[in-house]
Amino acid sequence: MFLDLDKKKRDAIAVIDDSGMSISYGDICDFSVYFAEHLPTRSLIFILSENRIGSLLGYTSSLINKIVPLIISAKTEKGLYENLRDMYKPEYMWVPDEMVESLNYETVFSNYGYTLVKTGYQPKLMYQDLSLLLPTSGSTGSPKLVRHSYRNIEANAYNVLRMFKLTDQEKAMAILPMHYTMGLSVIASHLLAGATLLLSGRSLLDKGFWEMLKEATSFTGVPYSFDILMKMRFTRMDLPNLRIVTQGGGKLTPEMFHALAVYAHEKGKQFIPTYGQSECTARMAYLPSELSMTKTCSIGMAEPGGQLSIIDNEGNETFEGEATGEMVYRGENVTLGYAYNLDDLQKGDENHGVMHTGDLAKRDEDGCYYIVGRLKRFLKIFGLRIGLDEMEGLIKEKYDIDCYCKGNDEKLIVLITRPELTNDVLSFIEEKTHLFHKNIEVQVVDAILRNEAGKVINQ
Repeated sequence: MFLDLDKKKRDAIAVIDDSGMSISYGDICDFSVYFAEHLPTRSLIFILSENRIGSLLGYTSSLINKIVPLIISAKTEKGLYENLRDMYKPEYMWVPDEMVESLNYETVFSNYGYTLVKTGYQPKLMYQDLSLLLPTSGSTGSPKLVRHSYRNIEANAYNVLRMFKLTDQEKAMAILPMHYTMGLSVIASHLLAGATLLLSGRSLLDKGFWEMLKEATSFTGVPYSFDILMKMRFTRMDLPNLRIVTQGGGKLTPEMFHALAVYAHEKGKQFIPTYGQSECTARMAYLPSELSMTKTCSIGMAEPGGQLSIIDNEGNETFEGEATGEMVYRGENVTLGYAYNLDDLQKGDENHGVMHTGDLAKRDEDGCYYIVGRLKRFLKIFGLRIGLDEMEGLIKEKYDIDCYCKGNDEKLIVLITRPELTNDVLSFIEEKTHLFHKNIEVQVVDAILRNEAGKVINQ
C-alpha cells in the first residue's frame, strides 16, 4: 500500500486537525476502501484542498487506489479554477461540503466534511505511473502542472525520513498548504514514519495555532512564516517538545537565518534549512543542524538518496570542489515532467531522474551549496548584468523593508511599500548598480502580494 500505511499500528493517531478531530492509521486504510467503491481506478479527480482531515483523506485514498488527483487550493479564484477544469476535465471532484451547491454536479457521497461529486466528463488515458498533479509554484491556477510518479513521492518521503531521523513518536506541525509541494512533503514523510500530523489551516496569529504548536516536535515553515513568527517573539517562547525547526520555500535573510541558528543552538534544538522545487517532489538538499552556525544561508548538501552537481559557464560539470554555475540534481524524486494540456497526461518520464534546477549556486570547499540567484532572474541593461535576487537582498538589508524587483533589459523596476524611502532607495540602487537614473523606477505599492506559500504573485 502507498507509504506502507497498512503496516502502521492501526490504532495509532495519524492526524489531528484544527477542529480537534483525529483519525488513526486504521481509519485511513478503511476510508480508502470505502472511497474506492465509488470511483474507478485511474480516474482523474480534482481535490479542492484545505488543511483538514477530509482533504487529506482524499489525497491518501486517491494514491492508495491509483486514482490521480490534481490538488489545488479550495480558495483558488473562480476563473482560474474554471480554466483548469475546462482544460483537464476531471471525472470527479473532492470538495468541502460548503462548496457543493455552487458546483451543481451529481453528489456521490459525503464524509469528514468533504463531498465527492461526479462531473460527467469522460474517462481519459493517463500514463500508468502518473500518481499526482500539482500546479507549478507561484500560481495555483496555472494550467502548467508538475507530473509525479508513485516512486517520486515515496522516494522523497523516505529521503526526508532519513534526513530528519523521523520515528513514529513525532508530532509534526503541518501548516503549509496541501496544494503546495512542501506541504505534501511534510505529510508524506510523517505518514511513512507512522507519526502524528498536527494539520492546521489557521493563521500564525491565531491562538489555536500556538496551542497546537506547543504539542509539536517539529515545525516546517517558509521565509514568510518566519517573518511572522519572529515578530511574535517565537524564539522566546517555551516550546519544550519542539525538536526540529526546518525551513524551505525560498531564501531566508542572513539575519533571520542566523537568529534561527542561534535560537536552536541555545535551546538545544535543531535548525535544519532545506531546499527544493515542485519538480523534485519538494526537497533536494539540507544543511545539517551542526553547520547552521557557520554556514549562514547555505542549503547544505544533497538529501539522502540524491546527488548535486554544478555546471559552469563553459559547460563543465563537477561534483566536488569550489565551483559556481547552474545546480543540477539527480534522484528518484525527480518528477516525470510537465503537463500543459490534457494530452500531456499520457506522457511518460521525460526527466529520467535529472533536474537542471535553473538556480545559480556556489559550492564551497566543504561541499556546501549556496543559492546565489536564478538563471532567469537577471536583467542585462547596457551590458550591466543585474541579479534581481541579489538586488532585493541588498535593499532589504539596508532599509529593513519588503520589496520586489522585476523589469526588462531597459529598466529595473523596484516595488517598495514605504513611500518616504523612494528617493533613498533610488539613490542606493544607482550607487550599487551604476545604472543611470532613467533606467531605474521605484514604485510604491500597498503590499507585496504573496500566495499561501509566501511566494510573490501578481506583481
